[in-house]
Amino acid sequence: QVEQYVGEIKGGLRPAMKLTVIGVVHSNPKSFSVSLLCDPVDANKDVGLLFTVNFSDKSITRNARIAGKWGREEKTIPYFPFTAGDTFKMELLCEHQQIRVLLDGRQLCDFTHRIQPLNLVKALQITGDIKLTKVA
Repeated sequence: QVEQYVGEIKGGLRPAMKLTVIGVVHSNPKSFSVSLLCDPVDANKDVGLLFTVNFSDKSITRNARIAGKWGREEKTIPYFPFTAGDTFKMELLCEHQQIRVLLDGRQLCDFTHRIQPLNLVKALQITGDIKLTKVA
């Protein structure tokens, strides 16, 4: 079944904060997304980061939506780290200028903040072809 998770980021996103997502990729996955949302209920509100893993073309895209408009998509990755059926540990490290994404302890990509102030970002959403074992 498709994972549907939304969790509040108490007090909003801020530098030195770390969000950890541990889960297992489905055996026949299409995609999954990790999003940092300004409003966990209203899907039309701004999105600080939409991180989408697509297994069909082995891509990982990052984007943000500000004032209702999606910006420029970022796609560069050094390698595609996800494998069907495997457990992964993803860490989102909030730094002053960017979000650094680590996968199983290795740096995967950085995403420069597009929403300021950071504490407007209030929720973590995870959806798609994975089974979560821990979110912290």
